[in-house]
Amino acid sequence: MKRALASVLLALACGLAAVPARASLFDDDEARARIDQLRKEFDEVAQRTDLAAKNQIDFANQVEALKADMATLRGQIEVMGNEVDAAQKRQKDFYVDLDTRLRKIEAAATQAKADTPPEASKPDPANEPRDYEAALTALKSAKYPEALAAFQAFIKNYPDSSLLPSAHYWAASSYYQLKDYPHAAELFNLLAATWPGDAKAPDALLAAANAQLEGGDAKTCRKTLEALIAKYPTSNAAASAKARLKSLPVAKAAKRK
Repeated sequence: MKRALASVLLALACGLAAVPARASLFDDDEARARIDQLRKEFDEVAQRTDLAAKNQIDFANQVEALKADMATLRGQIEVMGNEVDAAQKRQKDFYVDLDTRLRKIEAAATQAKADTPPEASKPDPANEPRDYEAALTALKSAKYPEALAAFQAFIKNYPDSSLLPSAHYWAASSYYQLKDYPHAAELFNLLAATWPGDAKAPDALLAAANAQLEGGDAKTCRKTLEALIAKYPTSNAAASAKARLKSLPVAKAAKRK
């Protein structure tokens, strides 16, 4: 821009110098018009130069402003990163402290339970779901003696529980897995007799029949299957009972005297 301005100034000077020399060729009006034209060109170039310089200054200011904003953002990111790290550390420390406290409470509760005579201790109703799940987990893990003991304890400790039918069913199943078929059949029948409207009642009768058959009592097994079909004719267990009846040996007729 400086070079362009210098060129204009040089052209203007040359033009002014040439006016006297060429006065013979041009009259005063033409000379003044030429001078006015050169001045206009000079002003336009000067304006463009000023505008370009202003634009450069504005651009430089914008660049500096952007650099300042970037520096501010970097600072904020660093501060936030430090805050996140600090929060994570506080959270970790909190959970470690909480775990330590819970372990102490559990240890104290275990010790208190051990020091309390069995006849004085009473099960906490809040532990009902936990105790049921523990017994069920033992059964799923094929720990049948532990499962049987856990379900029997559940039945004793929570006599008003809504899970009693299921507890009886799984306790009977534990007996069955231990090949104690008489006790299994007895408990399955108890479930069906005590809670006939429960969803497990038809299955309990079917399981009782299976236990009776495994125990060698095909006659009682047949009666149980027939009772199941009569009482729960539309159940899936009844359909299985019908198929099972077909496979049972036919009872021999009594000999005539």
